[in-house]
Amino acid sequence: MRRREFITALGSTAAAWPLSARAQQRTMSVIGLLTVTNLIFDQLKAVGKGLNESGYFEGRNLAIVYRSADGQLDRLPALATELVESNVSVILAIGGPVSARVAKAATHTIPIVFAYGGDPVVDGLVDSLNRPGGNVTGVTFIATTLTTKKLELLRAIAPQATDIGLLINPTGTLAEDQIRDMSEAVQRMGERLHVENVTGPNDIDAAFAALSRSTVGALVIGTDPIFAVVRPQLATLTPRYRIPAIHNGREYCEASGLMSYGASLPDSWRQASIYVARILRGEKPTNLPVMLPTKFELAINLKTAKALGLTVPPSLLATADEVIE
Repeated sequence: MRRREFITALGSTAAAWPLSARAQQRTMSVIGLLTVTNLIFDQLKAVGKGLNESGYFEGRNLAIVYRSADGQLDRLPALATELVESNVSVILAIGGPVSARVAKAATHTIPIVFAYGGDPVVDGLVDSLNRPGGNVTGVTFIATTLTTKKLELLRAIAPQATDIGLLINPTGTLAEDQIRDMSEAVQRMGERLHVENVTGPNDIDAAFAALSRSTVGALVIGTDPIFAVVRPQLATLTPRYRIPAIHNGREYCEASGLMSYGASLPDSWRQASIYVARILRGEKPTNLPVMLPTKFELAINLKTAKALGLTVPPSLLATADEVIE
């Protein structure tokens, strides 16, 4: 993410101020943004939207300290420590449970708000969804629990596929449950599962080449922050290799992906930033229940389906929330 895009997404030119200058702005609230990878424009725009709706504007009454690990998880502890030492009022952690977990280890007093697709209770971030406890709360779009449902929807479009692919990031903490759920689902169907690992943009081409050699006829894109970063590559490679794929959010369909199923990701990021604003106004994380999605969206790109020679069943089209023609 280039700095200019970051500034534009949050609606201000003040993001380039050095930390020392920000510290002097005593009338400003200061939040820390801790991420596993550089956020894409959609994510930054959604975060900015939630803050603006809540009355906070970068450079006017809000300063943001942005720290990204650039996909290198071992950098996160030092970055979290930097935010704590910068005396930020709230830390917004985006990108899997690892960013929130590292932030939680760095401070027991600064409030932390997470936004990711796993189970925050299982991942040890909160005591319970209704009563988070401690200094951590946030939003989960529970995408890791939708793996089997995504496969079911994809099989409706690609019923002839007997080899199923799963694209996953093995270095993240969300991979294990998704592999287990997919393995069980594929085994019940009497089919074969092919898992390909992607840890960064440089792995995408090799992963698709391997899937093609394995005669994979349908592909589930796993849940992980890295897949938002490589979205443009996914949009070009799935049609090139003629592999029907299902993604996590409709943004992928808008970028020529075949289909997607999941909660609205931009809305989840927006809701997380609204929680940040509420905490800045004095509310405690322990009194803010973890927010869950209330609606899951199915999007289908008919143009991509046609290019792949696929027929979308009318029954599936009737249930889609968005059809791109």
